Amino acid sequence: MNTKQIIVIVIVVALMGGLLARPIKGLVDENKGANDSATAASSSAFTFQSVSEITKQSINASIAQEITDLEGKVAEASGEEKLALLEQLVQKWDDVAKFAPQGFIYEEMAETSPKFEYWLKAGDAYRAAYTNLQDTAMSAELNRLAIRSYEKATELDENNLDAKTGLGAAMVTGGGNPMAGIALLQEVVAKEPKNINANKTLGLFSLQSRQFDKAIERFKTVVELSPDAESYFYLATGYENIGLKNEAIAAFQKSKELAADPTLSQFIDRRVEELSK
Repeated sequence: MNTKQIIVIVIVVALMGGLLARPIKGLVDENKGANDSATAASSSAFTFQSVSEITKQSINASIAQEITDLEGKVAEASGEEKLALLEQLVQKWDDVAKFAPQGFIYEEMAETSPKFEYWLKAGDAYRAAYTNLQDTAMSAELNRLAIRSYEKATELDENNLDAKTGLGAAMVTGGGNPMAGIALLQEVVAKEPKNINANKTLGLFSLQSRQFDKAIERFKTVVELSPDAESYFYLATGYENIGLKNEAIAAFQKSKELAADPTLSQFIDRRVEELSK
């Protein structure tokens, strides 16, 4: 996975770019026709082959060649042999922390041998890939693929909370039908109140919709279970927006401590300075 430092920097940029000031897409305009057309148009532009070639440009040349050679073997194989080669291929991409190709590979594995595990891993990989992606067109397509993969997973196991959490989070992120995603996530936390991913996504939604008290409760749960710089930053943002300056300062400082990133540290120092006046 990408480092926590990179994740937090992206979060800072998103928040400072007006994340809290703008409404969630889809809450007002529920017409999904335009969104469906856009995703359909983008789907043809991104295939496993095209995404693989794009991603290879960012990794070591010798590793990229190993992947290319393995892809050639996969193309000529079938059945169990193909699945075994796909397992090797997905591991190659995992070794270099590149998630988009993994999503396509797990999807192909699921198409070859329909298993809940493969569809869930496809959804998780697609979601990890689009989370920090700056290419908005590719991000939208990977989000669409994540939703489809999670839907396939829930068809095979409708009671699995990991699949429901992933689907709910992807639906909220995509903006096409966020309220349905929220309903899924609320269903998850009703059954498993300490579910980290569901609480984190619901907390983000609460921040975006300016329900700061709810956001604080969600992120307090998250940092209690699995403290990380990202969640402390969001917790601090919630506190700041309801005027709890001391709590905001403490959470910002904890975020700075966990992230250990100079860019974030400078930003937090400025926020703490402002809050201390």
